[in-house]
Amino acid sequence: MDENALDERARALEAAHTAASIFLDSIDDRPVWPRASLDDMLAVFGGPLAEDGVDPADVIAEMAERADPGLVAIPGGRFFGFVIGATHPAALAADWLVSAWDQNSGSSTLTPATVAMERIAGQWMLELFGLPTSASVGFVTGGQLANFTCLATARHAVMARAGWDIAEQGFRGAPPLRFVVGADRHGSIDRAARFLGIGRAELTVVDSDDQGRMRADALERVLADAEGPLIVCLQAGEVHTGAFDDFGALIPIAKEHGAWVHVDGAFGLWAAASDALRPLTAGMEQADSWATDAHKTLNVPYDCGMAIVRDPADSIAAFRTGGDYLIYSGLDPWDVTPELSRRARGVPAWAAMRSLGRSGIAALLDRLHDNAVAMAAGLASIDEIDILNDVGYTQVMFRAASDAATRALGDAILTDGTAAVTGAEWRGRAALRCSMSSWATTPADISRTVEAVRRLAAG
Repeated sequence: MDENALDERARALEAAHTAASIFLDSIDDRPVWPRASLDDMLAVFGGPLAEDGVDPADVIAEMAERADPGLVAIPGGRFFGFVIGATHPAALAADWLVSAWDQNSGSSTLTPATVAMERIAGQWMLELFGLPTSASVGFVTGGQLANFTCLATARHAVMARAGWDIAEQGFRGAPPLRFVVGADRHGSIDRAARFLGIGRAELTVVDSDDQGRMRADALERVLADAEGPLIVCLQAGEVHTGAFDDFGALIPIAKEHGAWVHVDGAFGLWAAASDALRPLTAGMEQADSWATDAHKTLNVPYDCGMAIVRDPADSIAAFRTGGDYLIYSGLDPWDVTPELSRRARGVPAWAAMRSLGRSGIAALLDRLHDNAVAMAAGLASIDEIDILNDVGYTQVMFRAASDAATRALGDAILTDGTAAVTGAEWRGRAALRCSMSSWATTPADISRTVEAVRRLAAG
C-alpha cells in the first residue's frame, strides 16, 4: 500500500475518532429523540453521485456534521424506547477494532483469533445462563435471526425424529408440523415462523395471564391430542411487562408430548446472571434452544444476537454447507448459523464480558431492575398516571386516563426531548413503555424523566 493511501486511512480514522468523541460528549445535553425527519436526512445526503471523489477524512467530517440532527441519543441514560441498550465502552472500542481487523469470521481456520473470542464469549454466556456448556452458540445479527436460526434447527430436528429429511426431501408431503406459541409472544416469533413457511393460520396459540405469561393449564389442554412433529415456543421477558413464562411448569408438559422447546429470551436470558433475578429463569435450562441479543442487556453494539442449541449436531444438520473450496475444522461458525461470510460480531461481547466480569454483569442486571422499580415508583406518584404491570424485571408500562391522553402524552414526551419512551397497546388499550436497558442510566436520569412526564401530563 503506498504512502498516500496509508495517510488517507490514518486521517479518516482520526476524523472518525473526533466525530465520535464530539457526539458522545453531547449526549447528556442533546434531545433524546431526533430533531430531523427521514425526508430531512434524505435531502441532506441526497442528490446525484458526484463525478469526482472526495478525500476520505473530508467525507467522514461531512457525514458527521450532516447526520447530527437525525441522530438519536441511544447511547445516553434516558432512551427508554423499544428494548435497546447503550454501548459499553469496551464493546464500542472492540467494535472499532473488528472493523479495522476486517476478519471474515465464518471459518475458524481462516480467522482463529476472532472465532476463538466468539467461542469463549459463548462459553461464558452458557455459564452465566446456567445452560448446558456443550451447547452450540451461533452469533447472528440480532434477536430476530436468533429466533429464526433456533427454530429452523428445531424444524429440521423434529422432522428428522418423524423420519423426514428436510434437506433431502423438502417439504412437499412432509408430516404436518404443529407450532405452539403464547398469546403474548414477540412478533419476531411469528416472523421467524413465516420465514420457515409456517403461516399465521397454522399457529396454535395458548392463552396467557394478565402479565403475558403462558398458562400451564391452557398448554395442557392444547397439547392433549398432540401428535407428530411439535415445537413449543416460550418466553423469557415479555416485551411490555417483562414477565417470564413458568419454565418449570411448562417445559415438562411440552416434553411429555415430545416437543422441541424454544425459549425467546432476547433480553430476559440475562436475568440468570443475577442472584436476585435468577429465579425468573428457573427451569429454562430444560429447553432445547434459546435465543438472546447482546445489544440489549449486555450493551454491545448492534449485530450481536445469539442462537443457542442444546445439541450442536442438530445445528450442524440444519446448517452445514457444501463447497469444495471451504475449509472445515469440525465445528465452524458457519455450521450453526445461516451465514458464511460475516464480520466478527461476537468480539464486542467478549470485550464487554471481560471488562465487566461476573460481578459486573450481575451488578448491571440489578441496576437495570432497580432503575425500573424507581421509574415505576416515580411515575406512580403522578396523579394522571397508572402503572400497568408488575415490575419484576426491566420493563415499566403506564398509561394516562384515556387512550387519547396516553397517545398525546407519548407524543409530548418525544417532542420535549428529555427522554424517549415508545407506545404500545395492552389488552386493547393504549399504553406507554419504558425499557431499562442502558448501562448509562443513573438515578438522576430517572428523576429527570419523571419530572418531565409530570410536567407534560399536567399541561
